[in-house]
Amino acid sequence: MAKKYCYMFSEGNANMRELLGGKGANLAEMTNIGLPVPQGFTISTEACTQFYEDGRKINSDIMAEVMEYVKKMEEINGKKFGDKQNPLLVSVRSGARASMPGMMDTILNLGLNDEVAAAMIAGNPDPKFERFVYDSFRRFIQMFSDVVMEVGKKYFEKLIDDMKAKKGVKYDVELDANDLKELANQFKAEYKNQLGTDFPSDPIEQLKLAIEAVFRSWDNPRANVYRRDNDIPYSWGTAVNVMPMVFGNLNDESGTGVAFTRDPATGEKKLMGEFLKNAQGEDVVAGVRTPMPITQMEQEFPEAYKEFVKVCKILEDHYRDMQDMEFTVENKKLYMLQCRNGKRTAQAALKIACDLVDEGMRTEEEAVAMIDPRNLDTLLHPQFDAKALKAATPVGKGLGASPGAACGKIVFTAEDAEAWNSRGEKVVLVRLETSPEDITGMKASQGILTVRGGMTSHAAVVARGMGTCCVSGCGDINMDEENKKFTLAGKTYHEGDFISIDGSTGNIYDGIIPTVDAQIAGEFGRIMAWADKFRKLKVRTNADTPADAKKARELGAEGIGLCRTEHMFFDSDRIAAFREMICSDTVEEREKALDKIEPMQQGDFEALYEALEGCPVTIRFLDPPLHEFVPTEEADIEALAKAQGKPVEKIKAIIASLHEFNPMMGHRGCRLAVTYPEIAKMQTKAVIKAAINVKKNHPDWNVAPEIMIPLVGEVKELKYVKDVVVETADAVIKEAGSDLKYSVGTMIEIPRAALTADEIAKEADFFCFGTNDLTQMTFGFSRDDAGKFLGAYYDAKIYENDPFSKLDQNGVGKLMKMAIDLGKPVNPNLHCGICGEHGGDPTSVEFCHKIGLD
Repeated sequence: MAKKYCYMFSEGNANMRELLGGKGANLAEMTNIGLPVPQGFTISTEACTQFYEDGRKINSDIMAEVMEYVKKMEEINGKKFGDKQNPLLVSVRSGARASMPGMMDTILNLGLNDEVAAAMIAGNPDPKFERFVYDSFRRFIQMFSDVVMEVGKKYFEKLIDDMKAKKGVKYDVELDANDLKELANQFKAEYKNQLGTDFPSDPIEQLKLAIEAVFRSWDNPRANVYRRDNDIPYSWGTAVNVMPMVFGNLNDESGTGVAFTRDPATGEKKLMGEFLKNAQGEDVVAGVRTPMPITQMEQEFPEAYKEFVKVCKILEDHYRDMQDMEFTVENKKLYMLQCRNGKRTAQAALKIACDLVDEGMRTEEEAVAMIDPRNLDTLLHPQFDAKALKAATPVGKGLGASPGAACGKIVFTAEDAEAWNSRGEKVVLVRLETSPEDITGMKASQGILTVRGGMTSHAAVVARGMGTCCVSGCGDINMDEENKKFTLAGKTYHEGDFISIDGSTGNIYDGIIPTVDAQIAGEFGRIMAWADKFRKLKVRTNADTPADAKKARELGAEGIGLCRTEHMFFDSDRIAAFREMICSDTVEEREKALDKIEPMQQGDFEALYEALEGCPVTIRFLDPPLHEFVPTEEADIEALAKAQGKPVEKIKAIIASLHEFNPMMGHRGCRLAVTYPEIAKMQTKAVIKAAINVKKNHPDWNVAPEIMIPLVGEVKELKYVKDVVVETADAVIKEAGSDLKYSVGTMIEIPRAALTADEIAKEADFFCFGTNDLTQMTFGFSRDDAGKFLGAYYDAKIYENDPFSKLDQNGVGKLMKMAIDLGKPVNPNLHCGICGEHGGDPTSVEFCHKIGLD
C-alpha cells in the first residue's frame, strides 16, 4: 500500500493535527459532529515535506492521488471540475499544525475560465448572477496572480481604482457585470504582460499550481519570522485544504463573516464578530469595506443567524474553549469554513480560563495549561493605552527585547539618565549598545533603546532582569553619540526630545503615548494560585538589591537563586576602594582595601536577608574580570593614583596589563579567587557575619547562606576555593559562638564541569546551571557577536532559534542531563537549579522540569 497523502473531511478528526494541520483537523471534526461544512479534502503535511524533498515540486504519485480525491469530492457535491453544465469551483487554503494567522496563502474561486464563466451565465439568466460570475472571476485572477505567480496585488488594485474612477463610483460593489467582465479581461492581459504567458485556463493545471504555491508559502519570509517568534518548527510543514466554494458574493441574500464566541480582547462571554453582505471572506479580513457587527446579521439573515448561534454553542461545548470561526451564508444558508481556538490577549486568556472552570467546562489543571506563558509577561509591565497605540504610527522597529511600555525624554549616556532622573524627569536611554557600567543609568530610565545587539545582548538581559522595557538592535537609527543626536525615519532627534518605545513589539514612536499601570488582580491571582498547586519546580529570583528582592517576594519568589555580588561594587563609594584593591602591589595593600568594602558588603547582605524573611539566598562570589572595574576617564585615573600615592603612569600600566583578548574566557570567576584568595575571604566574612546578625534579630527565621563559586571547570579548583571559604566561615561562626549552617555549591557553566560532574559533586552541596555561559562555551559563540551572523543561519535553516533565548536541548541540554545523572548518585542530596536567561523561556523551563531540576 503506497503512502496515503489525502484525506476526505469525513476521514479525519481533531486529533490528527500533525497530519492534517489545524484547519483540516477542525474541518474534519466539524464534519463529524454534523455541522454544515462544504465537503472537500486535505492534502497532508507529509506531502509538504515530500514537496521540499522533491526540489519544490509535487510528484506524479501525489498529484494522481489528489485527482482521485477531486473525483470523490465531485461525486459528493454533484458538480464537476471544469464542467460546462455544472462546474465545481474550489478554494485552496493552507493550514499548519499551529495557527499562523495571515502568514500563508489562500486562493478562492479556483476552476474558473472563460468557458466555465460563459456556461454558468447561460444557465442563469438573472443579470445579478452575471455580475457575480465576473466578480468571482476577477477575484480569482487577482489572487492566483498574487499568490501563485507572485505578481504584486498593486497592479490589479490600480486597474480596479481606474475602473471605479472611470465609472465615478466609490465601492467595488457598485461596478456592474460589464465593468467586471472588462476588468477580468484587463487582469488577464496584465497577467500576460507581467509573466509573458497566458492565464492558465485548465482547472487541473490551476489546482496543481495553487497547491504548490501553498506549500511554497510555508517558507516565505513572513512565515519564517512568525515561526521563529512562536516556536513553530520548520519541519512541521503545512497541509492544504481543497473545498468546494460557497459564495458570499452571490447576491444580497449572501454574505460572509468572522466571529469569536467570546471577546478576544477582554474575554467577556458574548458573541463578537463582523459580517459583510454580498462579499467574500477576504473582504472582511482585508478591511476593503467596513463590515457590520455580527448582531446586525440577525436582522438581515434571521434563519442563518439563529443557526449560527446554535453552531457557536455546539463548538464551544465541544472544544471547551473560545472559538474563532469563519463562515459564509449563500442564499440564506449557513456554511462553516473554519474554526480554531481563538487568539486572545493575556487579560482575555485569564478571564476565559477562569470562566470555563466556573462554568464546569474545564478543570483547574486544564485551565492553567490553556494559558500561553509567553503571554503572561505582558501583564506585569506598564502598557500603552490601547486606543492611543492604535492611532499612532511607528517610526521604526527593533527587537522587542524586554516587554513593557516606556516614554520619556531621550538621553544618550548613563550619567545623564541618572542626573535627569534625579531631577524627576522620565527618560529613555538611547545607546549604540550598553555595557555593565551603564547599569545605574539603565535603572534610572523608563526604557532602553539600542542600535546594536540582539535579544540576549547586555541591554536586553539586564532590562528583562530589571523588568524595564527595552528595544534592542534598531539598525535603522543613524547614531551620533558625540553630538547627542540620532536620525530615524528622516527625523533628527536631540537630547530631551520625547520618544515612546514598546518592548513587546519592538515598535518605536515619536512623542508621548500615554501608559497604564499593570495590576495583578482577580483572575491573574487565581490562575497563579492554581499553578502553584500543580507545579514541581520551585522558583527563586535573581536579585542584587533589597528593593528587587522585596518586589520578587511580593510576586511569589521562594528565595534568591542568584545574587550577583559584583553589581554591589559599582556604587561610587565602593568602586574607589575596589579599584585600590585591584591596583595593590602586596597582599597587605589588597586586604586593607578589601577591609573598607567588607562592612558595605555585609550591610548589603543583611538587607537582602531581612527582605527575604528566612527564605534561602544563594550568593555568587565575584565573577567578572577585573578590567570591568577599572577607570577609563582621565580624572578618575588621577584620583585613583592620588588615593594610592602612586604615579599616574603606574596606574595606567596596571590598567593596561588587565586587558584581555578574550575576557569571557579570561581571568574571572573562581580564577580570581585562586589568584587572590583574600577576595573570597572578604566576601565569606561579609556573608557569614550578615547571616549571624540577622539570625540574632530573628531567631525564628531559617537563615542558611548558600555560597556559589562561579566558573569551576575542575574539582581541585573548587576544593581550593571552598577550603578558603570553609576555613574563614568556620572561624567567624566559632568566634560569634553561633550555630549557623551554610552550604557551598558551584555554577556548572563550563562544559568540562558537566563532563566531570561526578567528581565535582563530591565537593559541591548544589549545582546551578549558568546556561548563558554554558551555551557560549558549548557552541563556541561569543554572545555579544553571535547576533551578527545568526541571521544567515536562520535563513539557511541551520538553526531555527537563538540558542541564547531558547535552550539548545540537543547539545547544551545533554550536558545538563549528564551533569545531573553523574552528580546525583555521588551526592544524593545534591540540589540542582538553573540561573540564566533560559529560566524565563517556557520551552526551556519545560525541559528543566523533564530532567528533574529542583
